[in-house]
Amino acid sequence: MENRSVPPGPYRATKLWNEVTTSFRAGMPLRKHRQHFKKYGSCFTAGEAVDWLYNLLRNNSNFGPEVTRQQTIQLLRKFLKNHIIEDIKGRWGSENLYDNSQLFRFPANSPLKILPRRHPELRKNSTENVSKDKDSIFKLRNLSHRTKKHGLQSSQENTESMNCEIINEDQENSVDNREISLKDVEEVWRYIILIYLQTILGVSSLEEVINPKQVIPQYIMYNMTNTSKQGVVILQDKSDDLPHWVLSAMKCLANWPRNNDLNNPTYVGFERDVFRTIADYFLDLPEPLLTFEYYELFVNILGLLQPHLERAAINALQLCCLLLPPPNRRKLQLLMRMISRMSQNVDMPQLHDAMGTRSLMIHTFSRCVLCCAEEMDLDELLAARLVSFLMDHHQEILQVPSYLQTEVEKHLDYLKKGHIKNPGDGLIAPLPTYSYCKRISAQEFDEQKVSTSQDAIAELLENIIKNKSLPLKEKRKKLKQFQKEYPLIYQRRFPTMESEAALFGDKPTIKQPMLILRKPKFRSIRY
Repeated sequence: MENRSVPPGPYRATKLWNEVTTSFRAGMPLRKHRQHFKKYGSCFTAGEAVDWLYNLLRNNSNFGPEVTRQQTIQLLRKFLKNHIIEDIKGRWGSENLYDNSQLFRFPANSPLKILPRRHPELRKNSTENVSKDKDSIFKLRNLSHRTKKHGLQSSQENTESMNCEIINEDQENSVDNREISLKDVEEVWRYIILIYLQTILGVSSLEEVINPKQVIPQYIMYNMTNTSKQGVVILQDKSDDLPHWVLSAMKCLANWPRNNDLNNPTYVGFERDVFRTIADYFLDLPEPLLTFEYYELFVNILGLLQPHLERAAINALQLCCLLLPPPNRRKLQLLMRMISRMSQNVDMPQLHDAMGTRSLMIHTFSRCVLCCAEEMDLDELLAARLVSFLMDHHQEILQVPSYLQTEVEKHLDYLKKGHIKNPGDGLIAPLPTYSYCKRISAQEFDEQKVSTSQDAIAELLENIIKNKSLPLKEKRKKLKQFQKEYPLIYQRRFPTMESEAALFGDKPTIKQPMLILRKPKFRSIRY
């Protein structure tokens, strides 16, 4: 399973569950164990299962290295509850599993979850059409033909030639301009964003991924136009915004310690209390920020989160986040900005005794960003994977895509001039530029992963070095700790004692070589 990825499509979370359980059953080593003076064959300890599954999940592109050992234990408990495993006496159905030497085994038959035939919401509304046109906007016939031919490769040359043909036709047959209604504008927005999504996801139809009624053009138009200079959504109705005390708390931690002025009370553990206040607010929200109805859509995008498909994943998430209600998008923008800054802040005090800041951010906020209305067994792992990616690319994902506005205006212009009869006609819709990706081996992927991690650690070292607000004594302490944890990266940055001393303006202390005394040669008294 390490090199496989479940492709986009309906019920991807269920497919992932079946993939994980099948891989666990096929690959988990079994051997004899002794317990209470009795031997048991073909079994394993809970600790052995945690070790093996933890390694599998971290090296799987569907979940990634952000998976924690505690999350692995939680998944094994769900295995026990769903009779994927049972204890050595055949008991199952509870979640009584810990990271210890308790013995477990596989039952004779490991049940797989059955995939429903179609999405319940889509089955209910399968006969309804968003557009009155006989060709549904989800068929996208012209796009599907081009997608099969070119994959994700842009067909800019075809688009330019198509434009030329339209201009020629315009010269031959002049058509009176038609009036564009608000409904036309909304349908064009809906059509353009769906045509891009279908192309990026590489699926023949979006019917099994998103309900047509879930695409609300008014949300997209608002999110595109009502923004600050930083691209954050500005709400007209302030009652939908974050409470003032939450905003103040988020600003305090996002700019720590710079924003923590003398007017704020400070004490030991102050920053932990502020963080707990923010976490409690987001965890008490009635639904996740990405909403329950878009769960299937975002889970499908998680299958684009591969090293060679990173650009496609960013573009897909950029479009999907435009579908969110404006209050949700604003909260997501502010939350991602805060936790990203906190995880990169070397001055941030430790907020948890056992977890680093980044792991704590992902563990705390993953379920308030993405989860299903009906509890799914892989919710926590999938949400953690998505939040990790959002943290790393939030500035690009949550910005307004300028090309979308351009394409909508172009499409409206064709509609106005009569080149297309209906807003949902797929006559022309230039696609974003993608290049074919070269498939890499597992070894190359591991090498790239190590290289990327080392670059991030080296960047952390530079942040410590260049931090002018850090006292000299504290900086020496942090550098000493860094040298102990990452000696090779430290040695590359400071290859000589002189380069290290130059940072602090000290002269290197060179120890004098010890005097070497030659032993006197004793001559024999014999001749």
